[in-house]
Amino acid sequence: MFDLINVEKPARYTGGEFNEILKDHTQMLSSYAFCFPDTYEIGMSHLGMRILYHIINNREHTVCERVFAPWTDMEQLMRLNKVPLFSLETKKPVNEFDIVGFTLQYEMSYTNILNMLDLSGIPIRRQMRNEKDPIVMAGGPCAVNPAPLENIIDLFIIGEAEEAINEVLDLYEKMKIENSSKDEFLNKVVEIEGVYVPKFYDFSKKIKKRIIRDLDKVPYPTAPIVPYLSIVHDRASVELFRGCIRGCRFCQAGFIYRPVREKKASTLIDQTQRILCETGYDEIGMVSLSTSDYSDLQNLCDGMLEQTEKRMVNISVPSMRIDNFSMDLMKRIQKVRKSGLTFAPEAGSQRLRDVINKNITEEEVLTSAKIAKEGGYDNIKLYFMLGLPTETDDDIIAISDLTHKVLEVFGRKSRINITVSTSFFIPKPFTPFQWCSQITKDEMLRRQKLLKSNIQNKKIKYNWHEFDISIVESAISRGDKSTCEAIIKAWEKGSKFDSWNEYFDITRWVEAFKECELDIYEYASRSIPINQKLPWDFIDIGVTKSFLKKEYQKAFIEKTTDNCREKCNACGIAKYKCGVCFENNQIQIQKNR
Repeated sequence: MFDLINVEKPARYTGGEFNEILKDHTQMLSSYAFCFPDTYEIGMSHLGMRILYHIINNREHTVCERVFAPWTDMEQLMRLNKVPLFSLETKKPVNEFDIVGFTLQYEMSYTNILNMLDLSGIPIRRQMRNEKDPIVMAGGPCAVNPAPLENIIDLFIIGEAEEAINEVLDLYEKMKIENSSKDEFLNKVVEIEGVYVPKFYDFSKKIKKRIIRDLDKVPYPTAPIVPYLSIVHDRASVELFRGCIRGCRFCQAGFIYRPVREKKASTLIDQTQRILCETGYDEIGMVSLSTSDYSDLQNLCDGMLEQTEKRMVNISVPSMRIDNFSMDLMKRIQKVRKSGLTFAPEAGSQRLRDVINKNITEEEVLTSAKIAKEGGYDNIKLYFMLGLPTETDDDIIAISDLTHKVLEVFGRKSRINITVSTSFFIPKPFTPFQWCSQITKDEMLRRQKLLKSNIQNKKIKYNWHEFDISIVESAISRGDKSTCEAIIKAWEKGSKFDSWNEYFDITRWVEAFKECELDIYEYASRSIPINQKLPWDFIDIGVTKSFLKKEYQKAFIEKTTDNCREKCNACGIAKYKCGVCFENNQIQIQKNR
């Protein structure tokens, strides 16, 4: 090995944290390396990793250990000293694990997956691996379009993995005892619902995503690992619910995580108490796609406050809707200490908010600002998107107009600081906008400048997302099998940590796509005919393609759709027979009778 004094943040690689789980590999039937393709600080903030680490290690004869992408200084020393990538818990080389599992949270981390495999001594392409190599597995939200990684990943889990991972590991351990080959296992594991194996898939069938029907019954990590260094979301977390009732037409998570399933307030209060006793955190976050949509929020807040106030622990609510933000909610969440508020109008004009089905009004935005003012807040963040379908210059200027109206609510002589952040619209699979084009690079730059020129007050700060990264993300997110080879070529040219501006280089990606006879700019900005077959059509997320088409068509006539609690819109997800979508569907059926 080598001395970690020569690397930035040695604690990224040492392990040994409070609540870490250590097991004797010699007593285990199988070993699982949970790989997060980014730095320790980002990976340790990810709730999904904490949940699966807990579930896998709860198995009597399975060990799960964590692996993160080493920063460039550490990688340089590892390659120089011929040290393979290793786990944090026991420093075991990754290529000695039975299964190496990656979480696919963000397309711009795909080159890190390749780099981590290479650092482990595992062949990049699945076709080049032999019986001695681990099975390479992947899951997470980006797995709903597995095509860009099909030549790399042996086995995908589509949907929620808490139950599926146990079924996969049960089968693996059984077949390992029987001395079955890797191919025999992969050929058999396709029978598990939600599992996609590129080598053995029958494309006459659809892969139905896995969902957890009852979140109250699923194991949850109440003794999560406490890091030794500050991480991105340095707090404990309780997960309120999955899914979203809203149906914003650009939002992939809002469709792929349907149906809505809530945990009981009593479950969450109990988990809060146990987590705080086991960790010592001074902040706990309510995790969901839209926390203020939780149906029993008042009782939940009261119950959590009983646990947090006496310990001086802050409750964080990172995802609130403007249209149901209230003085009562604000008073509850700031009882221990006050933090900033973030709201996401997404678009400046009502016309464009109707196009994207945001279903909030300017009046509701300004009412939320008044509530925040009365609560004494002096830091507000407003999040918008540029390049949304049908967007005009008037819509862009409306972002500035709305922001200045929020400023007027507080008063120009107040201490208020408003941060306006914009990212670029990226068409994603399984959304009504999956067929839409992304605006070109020149147009991205022009629209950013237009907005910036209309924000002229020192109390308003404007932050924007890097447009070159958005182009690559768009090209990959709707990519097909040809994209896989382009990703490999980009990595071979040196691409890694592509979500970090200091390491991202668009030139490598342009050249990589060109060598695959693709133009990355055209690939990213192309519109797709609505009846064209899509690379992810063989995946069934529950929401029907016909529903997505209807939502696409409604967008262009600026017609909104009610949220799932107001009306069942027959998206198809009710067939799972759980959550608010199923309940409202039954109510609608009774009404129709």
